[in-house]
Amino acid sequence: MRASITRFITTTVLLPLAVLASPAFAAEEAAEGPPDPLSIDFTLAGYSDYRFRGLTLSDKDFAIQPTVTATLASGIYFSVFASNIADSPGDDIEIDLIAGVSKEIGKVTAGINATYYLYPGFSSINYVEFIGTLGTAVGPGEVGLTLGYSPKQDNIGDQDNVYVALNGSVPIKGTPFSLAGSVGFEDGAFGDKKKDWSLGVTADVAGFTLGASYIDTKRGGPLGDATAVFSISRDF
Repeated sequence: MRASITRFITTTVLLPLAVLASPAFAAEEAAEGPPDPLSIDFTLAGYSDYRFRGLTLSDKDFAIQPTVTATLASGIYFSVFASNIADSPGDDIEIDLIAGVSKEIGKVTAGINATYYLYPGFSSINYVEFIGTLGTAVGPGEVGLTLGYSPKQDNIGDQDNVYVALNGSVPIKGTPFSLAGSVGFEDGAFGDKKKDWSLGVTADVAGFTLGASYIDTKRGGPLGDATAVFSISRDF
């Protein structure tokens, strides 16, 4: 099954997205006016539990997560994400180094990136993943698809890993709230046909984004026990 999913990612997402930075899209961007040559964004978020694809990485403790992103006019971007984690033989921190490209093609936003998961003080578990995303508006809401593939690496037990997720959100008319949900499937080094899902609400209040979600997994073990996660974030 992993082989068929991998072929799907390669033929329907990764290869088409590889041409996103080509000159074919220059005329479309020119018609809309030149974008800023460089933009830098900073987000600071706090979560009652750091859940990654349904599994707790903070042992159900509070996590602080800063993210810095630099985006070029071409759509190429570079991000650094960090979070405290639990039970790491190293420095109890995760740092993600991300390089990718994102483009709007008609009504669809498509992207691809390479993410290097770095664990200071315990480099033997560092690994890389390639992630493709598609998103579009549906009525007042949005839906998105994420396809992640980690090739075989010594640090993940010399296995590959596939993750597929569908997510969506829709605003609640007349309120500052939006409903958001996701469902994901993982198989390989980090999951044996594991499923995860979430359902929650978000609200923009005084420049902050507040969130509350119910998250659960199937075949996620004790790290994937059902829980409620509360969050607060702000963009600067």
